[in-house]
Amino acid sequence: MTPEIRKIVTFDEEVLIEGYRAASTPWRMFAVAVVLRNPWAGRFVEDLSPEIRAYGPALGKMMTDRMIGLAGSGAAIEAYGKAAVVGLDGEIEHASGLIHTLRFGNFYREAVEAKSYLAFTNTRGPANAPIMVPLMDKNDAGRRSHYLTIQFAIPDAPRDDEVVVVLGAALSGRPHHRIGDRYQDLKDLGHDVDNPASV
Repeated sequence: MTPEIRKIVTFDEEVLIEGYRAASTPWRMFAVAVVLRNPWAGRFVEDLSPEIRAYGPALGKMMTDRMIGLAGSGAAIEAYGKAAVVGLDGEIEHASGLIHTLRFGNFYREAVEAKSYLAFTNTRGPANAPIMVPLMDKNDAGRRSHYLTIQFAIPDAPRDDEVVVVLGAALSGRPHHRIGDRYQDLKDLGHDVDNPASV
């Protein structure tokens, strides 16, 4: 049992000027989106696990390889995330099932040597629906400079019986980050950030 893939789309963006000021280095975010037939479309399926177990590793490895190819190395990726958009004949559960499995996400997490969980969205929509891939620092969930969102759309996907599965990444945080990190807020509120039990 293998995913029936119709197309693979790559999104790649480099921002040279942000907030009327040049970035010291280009701010680059990119994503790989796979458009595949939803094996559960148009019907209620009680047990989704056979397809999840079969599709997760196939998609996880192939998409991770492409992401690392775009980055040049896993070490170059600083922020990462995932998303899925299911077509109108599917359930949100179908989008969730394909991306919320270690059989999918662990390929990416291990390739970039991450400690943080993969930020995510799972939504439903028609062709050309907004695809929103939230990102966060791969090692530090409190690093706000890397709270980012990749936004794009695929004009002909998802069809009603399809799912779009996406991995996203950034090679840095926002160019002119100046709102501080979560830890400063915690200190201001009297928490001992060196003691996890106090947070």
